[in-house]
Amino acid sequence: MNFNKICVLGLGYIGLPTASTFATHGLKVLGVDVNQKVVDTLRKGGLHIHEPGLRTLVSAALGSGNLSISDQPDNADAFIIAVPTPFKRDKKADLKYVISAAETIVPYLRRGNLVILESTSPPRTTVDVVAPILAQSGLEAGKDFYLAYSPERVLPGQIIREIIENARVIGGLNQESAKAGRDLYLTFVRGEIILTSATSAEMVKLMENTYRDVNIAIANEFSRLADKFGIDVWEAITLANRHPRVDILHPGPGVGGHCISVDPWFLVEAAPEITPLIQAARGVNDSQPQYVVAIIKKALGEIKGKKIAALGLAYKPNVDDLRESPAITIAKLLHDEGAIVQCYEPFKKDAKIKDLKVMDSLDSAIADADALVLLVSHTPLVTLDPNEIAEKTNTRILIDTVNGWSDEAWKAAGFRITRLGVGSGSHG
Repeated sequence: MNFNKICVLGLGYIGLPTASTFATHGLKVLGVDVNQKVVDTLRKGGLHIHEPGLRTLVSAALGSGNLSISDQPDNADAFIIAVPTPFKRDKKADLKYVISAAETIVPYLRRGNLVILESTSPPRTTVDVVAPILAQSGLEAGKDFYLAYSPERVLPGQIIREIIENARVIGGLNQESAKAGRDLYLTFVRGEIILTSATSAEMVKLMENTYRDVNIAIANEFSRLADKFGIDVWEAITLANRHPRVDILHPGPGVGGHCISVDPWFLVEAAPEITPLIQAARGVNDSQPQYVVAIIKKALGEIKGKKIAALGLAYKPNVDDLRESPAITIAKLLHDEGAIVQCYEPFKKDAKIKDLKVMDSLDSAIADADALVLLVSHTPLVTLDPNEIAEKTNTRILIDTVNGWSDEAWKAAGFRITRLGVGSGSHG
């Protein structure tokens, strides 16, 4: 199947790189976003998200004339839906963006078109939600047009490379739809392309992230046990991982982002009666920020009125993505308990977060702080020089939740360091 023009709905962390990559590989691409600020920013050559290499890619796509930006879709050979799928307060999937995107496609849908949903979604979303909406066009999915689901499986910070090199699963409403999806992604995908059903592809993405969530939960529980037993969990994990069939992940302040902290709930929503393990893992990871706050309180004694420098707000290292970030949860919990929280996020210095004071420089965040708390292992934070920091702040109290700072170096500079997962009886 040949494609000349495609329309990508949603220009976020996945949609924008996807649209730009198709454009730099010769296809005419209309990138659509309902946020006028995003549209205006891109049209002016700006960028609204941070991702290594993305600015160069988008500039090349726009410069080629193949990528154009709009707030409305248009006729195309293929439509890709790459909009957010957050969850509601009751932990159930909020599909309003997927539904809205599908509805905007209806007036432009023509016989022989291909529609692909990339947004992470609960099982059967493609079949039970998207297909009926598109049927309002008078065309039947799988017969008059092709419909498929293909989840993004990329790591923030490496999206540009992985979107091309990673294996891609394409699930079709029928075999013909899956093959049509394969023909489109062959435009740039170098990794293996595997065809399956739409619901299987939805399940695959959820399984991948749920698997990681469960494994992070056991690592977080190990960190609590290490605190209780007076050992160093980081050393214990290193030793345990010398076993050829063991690969324990690292503990931390919690689990965030739009995937691992969200996707398991889609499975729980679909089948709460048969997902006790998934629910338990979510419980552990969702409660890890409270556990970290308890560690901070123990290190400081009293936190009410204390100035705490919260270093790092993103949900993972070296990205600017703040979605579902446990670091933000911790900062807000400290604020709620009366602490004066001075946040610093090196990759999003202009972040605006309700109830939190985000400083525009590291120096301003730590100058008069009573404690420094490392919440994200951003490279600019874990490589700080202890001696230089000692000259910029009077506090000598550090809390490291990600094992990013060397005990030896910081202690030599006069700091007292408390680390997540290192009990008081540890020799480390």
